[in-house]
Amino acid sequence: MSLPEKAFPVSWDQFHRDARALAWRLAGSRNEWRAIVCITRGGLVPAAIIARELGVRVIETVAVASYHDYASQGELKVLKEVAPSLAENDGEGILIVDDLTDTGKTAAIVRAMLPKAHFATVYAKPKGRPLVDTFVTEVSQDTWIYFPWDMGFTYQKPIADDHKG
Repeated sequence: MSLPEKAFPVSWDQFHRDARALAWRLAGSRNEWRAIVCITRGGLVPAAIIARELGVRVIETVAVASYHDYASQGELKVLKEVAPSLAENDGEGILIVDDLTDTGKTAAIVRAMLPKAHFATVYAKPKGRPLVDTFVTEVSQDTWIYFPWDMGFTYQKPIADDHKG
């Protein structure tokens, strides 16, 4: 797989620094969060870092599949919703965390589930940025971010792709 014209490869060290920077920004916006709801799978890593930095013990997931081939966004499908107890009061006191908001389609679905939650992403693109309350870095819409969990020395296919049968 060749890199697109505008590629933004992110190392583990850089991602950790950026996720901590997001936690730093969030620390000033609210003293206590009831829970973090991370959008899987990309939100899992920043949610763990942010939970540690902010002292949040409850981490929930919401699963929305949008990228089916690691190259283009397809039809969105909610695979797992949040626990009803966290959706009470429209998600007030909940922190939603994701790695990136791209087109904003996934963010819009999760926002509809928890309209009063605070939405934070490490990276934001212009189309998705209006749906995010806090982010660290904005990149252009035509830039592809290569996250460290997708990379080796070259692009690494997910292991499951070789085991479909």
